[in-house]
Parts: sequence; structure tokens; C-alpha cells
Amino acid sequence: MSEKNREGKRTARERLAEERERQKARDKQRRVILVSAAVVGVLALAAVGGLLAANAGDDDNKKETAGPVVAPKGASGDDKLAIPLGKDSAKSRLTVWEDFRCPACKQFEDGYSSTINELAAKGQLKAEYHLATLIDGNMGGSGSLHAANAAACAQDAGKFAPYHDELFKNQPPEPDDAFADNGKLIDLAGKVDGLVTDTFKKCVNDGEHNSWVAKSQEAFGKANLRGTPTVLLDGKDIFADQRNPVTPQKLKAMVEKANQ
Repeated sequence: MSEKNREGKRTARERLAEERERQKARDKQRRVILVSAAVVGVLALAAVGGLLAANAGDDDNKKETAGPVVAPKGASGDDKLAIPLGKDSAKSRLTVWEDFRCPACKQFEDGYSSTINELAAKGQLKAEYHLATLIDGNMGGSGSLHAANAAACAQDAGKFAPYHDELFKNQPPEPDDAFADNGKLIDLAGKVDGLVTDTFKKCVNDGEHNSWVAKSQEAFGKANLRGTPTVLLDGKDIFADQRNPVTPQKLKAMVEKANQ
């Protein structure tokens, strides 16, 4: 084979490799757009369902939330109803209202959690998670309450973020109240290194933070928010403009710019 032919084949291979990389980049961008669009679309429906749930109340869980309000360790904000992630020195604040049974919340977490965790780890973003129980009120059951309590127990152990992510990764279908089973919640905690201890299991089984979760849900109702997830970056709803939502890439760029 002549040197010219070898060079031609090498160049062709390089062109093919470059085109593959460009296609990968286009595919990745398309997935991001689709995820953001899906979140916005689901949120439009969740706004109605969430408000119905907020108005429906949660009579079935009143007995479980009748005890004293015990906030998890490190909780912050008004009445200590927020679970913080990240450093106080971060220049950007992300406020997230979520329900562990909420499909739209899972859509949001699937698309944005890695970016949020990355920015928090860099000290550029402080996230504050508020837990709600809208789906319990709308669909019946107690999975939202029990999952939120378990997440608060994980916060006591300093492992809220990884357990929070595991709950969304393993979210059951909306009508399935699987998270009402404390045994399942403890099994999922086994996916987080060092979380399952006697203290954690007792906290979950005793519903130690149930009344705190109920107070958080009450605050959600009083805030007149449209549904879950509600996500505010420095006080502004990132999904307010459904034609131009804040994608994970835009979120990262906005936070990095604020921290310059």
C-alpha cells in the first residue's frame, strides 16, 4: 500500500472518529433538551394535581403526625424545615420542594441531581430541600410521609444526599404506596454505605420526624406553590418560562457566573 493510500485511509478514519464524537455531543444535547422538556411538561400537569392534593389534606396520616415536632440535625430556615446541602458561603441558593412519590420530582432529579451535587461539592451552590406529602393526600397512603421521615433520619446520620438520590432512583409507580413499608425504606438505605444502624432503623420505625414532615407540608400549603417539584434559584422559579426552562447546563452556567 502506497504512503498516499495509507494517509488517505488514516484521514478517513480520523474523519469518521470526529463525526462519531460530534454525533455523541449532539445526542447528549438532545437528551438534555428532552429531559428539560419532559420536566416542564410533567410540571404543567403536576401543577393541577399538586394543588388538588394540597387541598385534599391527609387525614389518614394525622395519627402518625400527632407527636412532637423533631427537626433533623442540621435543618435550617424558618422553623428548621429545610435540609441543607452545600456550604453557607455559596453565592447561589437553590430551594427545592419535593415529594418522594411524585413522578415529576423523579423527572427533575434524574435530569438535575448530578449537576446540583457537583455544584454543591464545589462550594458554589447551597441547596435547601423541603419535603412534602402531596401524593399521600391525592392518591391515599403514607409513602410520602414515611419516605420523608426516613430521609430526615438519613440527615441525622449525615447521609441525606445519597439516600435522597436512592429514593428517587427506586421510586415506585405513583399509585403504588411501596414507600409506606418501613422495611423497604431500610432496605434501600442499605445501598448507602454506613447508613443502616440501629439508630437509623429506630428513627424510621418510630416515625421520629413524622410531625416535622407534616409541618413542612403545612408550610408548602401556606406558600401557595403550584405543585412539586417547585425549584427556585435565588428566589426565581427555574421552570416559570416553559418555553425556555433552565436546563442543567444553564443552571451550571448561571451558578458558576454568580460565583466568579
